[in-house]
Amino acid sequence: MARLTGAPDRLARVTALTALVCAALLPLGGCLGGGATRRVPPPQAALTPPAAVPQAGPSPSAQAPGGSGPVTPMASGGPRIGAGSVKVALVLPLTGPGANVGTAMRNAAQLAFDEAQQPDLTILVEDDRGTPDGARDAAQEALRQGAEIVLGPLFAGSVQSAAAVAKASGKPVIGFSTDVTVAAPNVYLLSFLPQPEVDRVVEESVAGGKRSFAALIPETAYGNAVEAAFRETVARRGARVAAVERYPTDNPGPAVERLARVITGPGATADALFIPETAEAMPTVAAALSKAGFSPARVRPIGTALWNEPALFALPALQGGHFAAPDRSGFSAFSGRYQARFGAVPPRVTSLAYDAVTLAAALARQYGSQRFAEATLTNGAGFAGVDGTFRFRPDGQSERALAVYEIRNNAATPVSPAPRVLAKPGI
Repeated sequence: MARLTGAPDRLARVTALTALVCAALLPLGGCLGGGATRRVPPPQAALTPPAAVPQAGPSPSAQAPGGSGPVTPMASGGPRIGAGSVKVALVLPLTGPGANVGTAMRNAAQLAFDEAQQPDLTILVEDDRGTPDGARDAAQEALRQGAEIVLGPLFAGSVQSAAAVAKASGKPVIGFSTDVTVAAPNVYLLSFLPQPEVDRVVEESVAGGKRSFAALIPETAYGNAVEAAFRETVARRGARVAAVERYPTDNPGPAVERLARVITGPGATADALFIPETAEAMPTVAAALSKAGFSPARVRPIGTALWNEPALFALPALQGGHFAAPDRSGFSAFSGRYQARFGAVPPRVTSLAYDAVTLAAALARQYGSQRFAEATLTNGAGFAGVDGTFRFRPDGQSERALAVYEIRNNAATPVSPAPRVLAKPGI
């Protein structure tokens, strides 16, 4: 998820929100499909959420990610969480680059363990020092101690190093990077990947009558990945790509001018404009669009979860724009409980550590010796987590049930809720 060393993992830097509702991480049995018959769900592991969700606010010194204050230190910094018979590795940067985020994720793992009612797990917490070499060493040590699965690391290069060690031992990895190039069979990414977000926002746009899509794509690694997903999804949904322009992140003006013929004026041939840009760079792009005479009322802007930043919600060029992102309610509840326990707002990525631990506890409770087998982890029905329903694909990537939000008047309002279950794989 939030990789501090590359563009793809900037998805993780979305601001934490506050509200109510807790989602326990349980296998789901239903699937969606045109006229498909719902099958009876398998027995579910009963991980009961807290009876009363604490709603304490952050302490005065707490800072959200990107703020000036530090993340709260670990409440308990021991190398193990729990003393159960099933050993699970949790590999995070507790020192070095990313240590603040890693520490918060370790806190979230502790919270998940406690809320799972003391499951039969021993979580071996290993510090990867924010480096690939550290991740290799951490994975080796955890596997030496008998870990059956590796949760983490956070950064793409570290996931690769840990995965090489785990594969040699025949053990799976659930990593937190959003760089899809590190996904592979038995190396699963529990993170916010661009493909599901592109699928969801394009699908919702086509369902709403949009048929011609233009795109402004930043010249970044993230832009490269998202452009491919965009073209594939538009074609699969029976729409067309009217034009695509690439631009350097610090100079979108010339690309906007080249695209003006299809997105501005009464002769505009596109009815949607895809802009997969970060919150930091979007104001510059929006200013260039407004200067070119772009009207979001005529051509709807659409984007990914990178847009889920309040600072963007007042930009004139994005009014009426749609973006896909996880439903907020689950993370809001998790954030409230985390704040009550640790006295700080959790970085957005911390929900991944919470879900990974809760998933490990549920699978250990329900599936016995097959708890971390490939067929178990890639169950097509998926699992319900803090950020909604998700599932792992055999190639290591993940799919999520996402909501679509509309930007208007300094707010983002859901216009299409996240489905409770995922469509049948392949649909």
